[in-house]
Amino acid sequence: MTGTQFGIYTVGDVTPDPTTGRAPTEAERIRATVAIARKAEEVGLDVFATGEHHNPPFVPSSPTTLLGHLAALTERIILSTSTTLITTNDPVKIAEDYSVLQHLADGRVDLMLGRGNTEAVYPWFGQDIRDALPLTVEHYGLLHRLWREETVTWQGRLRTPLRDFRLAPRPLGGVPPFVWHGSIRTPEIAELAAYYGDGFFANHIFWPPSHTRRMVELYRRRYEHHGHGAAHQAVVGLGGHVFMRPRSQDAVREFRPYFDRAPVYGGGPSLEEFAARTPLTVGSPAQVVERTLGFRAYAGHYQRQLFLLDHAGLPLKTVLEQLDLLGEQVVPVLRREFAADRPADVPDAPVHPSAATPSPV
Repeated sequence: MTGTQFGIYTVGDVTPDPTTGRAPTEAERIRATVAIARKAEEVGLDVFATGEHHNPPFVPSSPTTLLGHLAALTERIILSTSTTLITTNDPVKIAEDYSVLQHLADGRVDLMLGRGNTEAVYPWFGQDIRDALPLTVEHYGLLHRLWREETVTWQGRLRTPLRDFRLAPRPLGGVPPFVWHGSIRTPEIAELAAYYGDGFFANHIFWPPSHTRRMVELYRRRYEHHGHGAAHQAVVGLGGHVFMRPRSQDAVREFRPYFDRAPVYGGGPSLEEFAARTPLTVGSPAQVVERTLGFRAYAGHYQRQLFLLDHAGLPLKTVLEQLDLLGEQVVPVLRREFAADRPADVPDAPVHPSAATPSPV
């Protein structure tokens, strides 16, 4: 996989279908997620990413369990998270779990780290949300060392010390999983990604392009400041939410009840107002292509584009139809257009050496 990677991510919500009133069971939702990931590989996408949530109405509380299962069912697609909670998960356990997953998946693994924004989750794991940023910085500093040093002796403020700790297994081939730091609105996360020379993933769903521009530009400036390369060489990923039908008016009509009742959208601006203010794109495949190509005007040339397709109670059949459209009519065009004017010194999307294979055209 070279150039820009294209894929999907899920938040794993269990939401009633507003057109029928029926919600899937948790078991049905988990099985549907597996079907969606396998379909993503079938249609030629590069990445499948799952969120991490520990509260209803979500089911992906154990991303490594899901991704380990998917590693056995897939051959090519990169398995990622969106996000792994660096605040409430112990960094030693993250290091162990994702090293094991790397070996199982022959290197087809990376992860996105984030703070999580559900206050109740913090005390469930013995933490305080008021320490969210200090936990993020301290936990990641330790995780970064665990994957790179044979023996780690460490002491921080928010976790018990380590003495002569040896990680087992070591990362595959001595190369840790690539880390993206995901954020919607927090500049300190952009700074953390830049400091370590890691990737920065802007969620890019709820906010206008002007906000995403500021966050990405901050990350790029700081990446260069910390000596990892020129600003335009920083590793950037973007999210996005789309719903497509061959005819745009059909897409709008079909998606409207899902938008109006969606846990994260419902009760606010209308579908048309929200789509005008944010990157949400509801329309034809050609409109999704045009909108996505425009992201480079304010994010620059970037390495990963993930789409949200399965939110808000959409039935599995509809999500699989979305994946067909994405794989057949959207991503092939985006691949060509992104590659056509990409500067030669902009790095390709990061891939573990064991998983490097050409992208489909």
